[in-house]
Amino acid sequence: MNVQAEEFERNRLYLRTVAQRILGSTAEAEDAVQEAWLRVNRADPDAVDNMRGWLTTIVSRICFDMLRSRRSRREELVDDWSFEFEPDEAPGPEHEALQADAIGVALLVVLDRLSPAERLAFVLHDMFGVPFEEIAPIVERAPAATRQLASRARRRVRGLGAGAEQTSAERRVIEAFLAASRNGDFEGLLAVLDPDVEFRATRTSAVDATPLEVQGRDAVARTVVARGSRFAHLGRYATVGGRPGAVVATPTRIISLVAMTIADGVIKRMDVNVFPAAEPPGPS
Repeated sequence: MNVQAEEFERNRLYLRTVAQRILGSTAEAEDAVQEAWLRVNRADPDAVDNMRGWLTTIVSRICFDMLRSRRSRREELVDDWSFEFEPDEAPGPEHEALQADAIGVALLVVLDRLSPAERLAFVLHDMFGVPFEEIAPIVERAPAATRQLASRARRRVRGLGAGAEQTSAERRVIEAFLAASRNGDFEGLLAVLDPDVEFRATRTSAVDATPLEVQGRDAVARTVVARGSRFAHLGRYATVGGRPGAVVATPTRIISLVAMTIADGVIKRMDVNVFPAAEPPGPS
């Protein structure tokens, strides 16, 4: 094994951690590190004084491109039906090392609302201590402008306190809704639905674009039990179009995205977008 391969392997876990924090996705982080390895193999590192810094820059550039591509794909989704959810936890000490200091769901939601440049500047500087002078070329800004990007992101994150508590409460409601849906628990559904809850489901198909609209706790609970129970076991908590909700998906396609309005511990509104099997959208 040559020197640069040894250095890459020595820093692999660190690079995965950097990529995972920037992207908020273990799978995408793996892809970013793999792409970095391919680029390192094609590069000439003889003039590199700081190998870890050089590798960090390569991974960060890849992540920055991935963030911009992700945002571009999201803008193509109708009505901003973008979503973000935590990857499933996998066993093993390496995964545990990556997740031991995880930034958490609430912070991921905040980061997801930043621009790619803001997100990269904040994560690299505030979480990994990378100087702004080194971040600036990656985000294609001057160092002073890069400092401002991180500052704006930092202000958003500082407002996380109350938002994190709210996110946690909303997640508990949604998890209870999903559990009741999986079990066909009519009474459990009634417990998390507002008496005047509104339900609207739309198919992204030109053949059948007429939305299904239902109002009232009993009617919505019956609709969920009748129409949603067969997919309920595939549902997971997600942030959908900036709102709390759920994604229903198989390993190969998205079945539906559910955005919810939650207040006073109950669901006030549910907006469901159902995707036809023939043309599933790509995950964002």
